[in-house]
Amino acid sequence: MADFAAGWDSFYMIVGAAAGALIGLQFVVVTLIADRPPKDAAKAGAAFATPTIVHFSASLLVCALMRVPWPSLVYPMASWGVVGAGGVIYTGVVAWRMREQTAYRPGLEDWAFHLALPAAAYALLASGALTAVEHMAVAQFAVAASALLLLFIGIHNAWDAVSYHVFSNLGGSRRETHPNSDREKESRRADDWKA
Repeated sequence: MADFAAGWDSFYMIVGAAAGALIGLQFVVVTLIADRPPKDAAKAGAAFATPTIVHFSASLLVCALMRVPWPSLVYPMASWGVVGAGGVIYTGVVAWRMREQTAYRPGLEDWAFHLALPAAAYALLASGALTAVEHMAVAQFAVAASALLLLFIGIHNAWDAVSYHVFSNLGGSRRETHPNSDREKESRRADDWKA
């Protein structure tokens, strides 16, 4: 079988490498903010942080699947369909988690980037599987657009989460308990005086 993804090497290498690097960076960020978890952090993490990793991972997976030397077009089409359908279902789970968590009240932008756009990206991926037999060129663009959209969604959501923690959550609590804050200095002076 001829390489059905010929000409797409650079695209999938760039998108896949970016997705992989951003997965690692997201782990670093979560580790750095773990010392000051907000109220209801576990539910909020399942609603907002985990989907970001899932979208980066799905983008990376699609890029890897496009480079597999498949013996037949049935296999990549089936993989696109499974990942796309799984992603649509997972997006429904994320919507439920967003409604259930109480740490943060999602706004319109949150619903767009955590629900509407991911659902569209995964549906686009599944549509690539459905159209590949008749229109392979269209299917290839659908799969590529899906991988890129998932990457951009992940970038937006990762930035949104970091900026939320830095400006909204950690900003106030750090000022109160920072080792150089007046409250901490007074506490240390009192401890030194008692000793």
